[in-house]
Amino acid sequence: MDMDQFAHRKGRAMLTLRDEKGLPMAGRKVEIELKRHAFLFGSGAFWVMDLFNPRLPAEKKEMLQKVWQDWDALLNYGTLPFYQGRYEYREGVTMEAPTLKAAKFLHEKGKAVKGHPLCWHTVSARWLDERPWEQVLENQLFRIRREISAFKEYIPFWDVINEVVIMPVFNNEEKENAITRMCREMGRVPLVKKLFDQAHEMDPNATLLLNDFNTSDRYKELIQDCLEAGVGIDVIGIQSHQHQGFWGMEKLHEVLDRFSVFGKTIHFTENTFVSGDLMPAHIVDLNDFKVDEWPSTPEGEDRQARDMLAMVDTLFAHPLVEAFTSWNFTDDAWLNAPAGLIRKDGSHKPSYDALYQRIRKDWHTRLTLMTDEQGRVQAEGFRGDYILRCDGREGAFAIGKEETETEITL
Repeated sequence: MDMDQFAHRKGRAMLTLRDEKGLPMAGRKVEIELKRHAFLFGSGAFWVMDLFNPRLPAEKKEMLQKVWQDWDALLNYGTLPFYQGRYEYREGVTMEAPTLKAAKFLHEKGKAVKGHPLCWHTVSARWLDERPWEQVLENQLFRIRREISAFKEYIPFWDVINEVVIMPVFNNEEKENAITRMCREMGRVPLVKKLFDQAHEMDPNATLLLNDFNTSDRYKELIQDCLEAGVGIDVIGIQSHQHQGFWGMEKLHEVLDRFSVFGKTIHFTENTFVSGDLMPAHIVDLNDFKVDEWPSTPEGEDRQARDMLAMVDTLFAHPLVEAFTSWNFTDDAWLNAPAGLIRKDGSHKPSYDALYQRIRKDWHTRLTLMTDEQGRVQAEGFRGDYILRCDGREGAFAIGKEETETEITL
């Protein structure tokens, strides 16, 4: 592996160490270690809410504690669910309390958190279906105000609106949902702008994503139209549910080239690699594939690890990509697919071990240095949050894109 291709992921920090009297700590051995990457390596974290469920059987809770330990050892970014049809299954009755506990827990553990999504035509609130589209819009704006206000201390990332390319024509349900009707009446761009404007107003510091599984020129054109209309898109979200096989490097580079033209940060938000038999190629809507059992196989697990690593290596090497989210961490999290990094029994798949090798070893920084006569030392490594140890004491600092100078008192 050519490590030079990841040079843009590194940075420098000049550190000055002082003791409690303010004197420079000259000639001291200093150990520094990366604790959290700036790059976001994540997965869905819906299951974290069950850690706080008092009615969960003890055996299930014990298993989830083990899942958390493995998740914590590998990842730094979790996505929590805000699908309105589940989050607010009855008007005014929400899942705020358990979701807030999960968000706070992840935040306090040093993890970045994203809310997914604030507006979507799937898993929509059916109690909105009979209302005029103007009332539906007001409800969505109210929802953005409510959710961002409640979670802004813990959730800095939001998928504001999901899968807009297909939204105004989505019709795979017996009865048309209110979100599709609203989007068709308003038009894609005016709706996106309304929602993004409201989200930015509620939290100007939040990072807001437009997210879609459609990676064609239609999505590119939508983004272009939104930007021309003044929509404050911070991040372009790209899904890659590869239930029918790996995209391949040619398509991956094609997608990266297509969306890099905007010069904006790109997050690969939902990425699925199955470790069993592949879904038949004739399936158009992945949700139409119904199976009771979809077992993981040794051959499939090896393929999953190879394909995932090929994609992650490529994304980590790309200067605009800043996040990769596996969909999901455990098997059977979506469509019964064996797409997790760990098996049903909690054991690691080769994909977990391969990702661990990259994140915790190949792309990890751990150095032993010596301060000069002024107590200064230059730290160079992968960008992120660091811990520093010297003389039995600890300090913290960060390495970013720009070289910084930091004083640390121990």
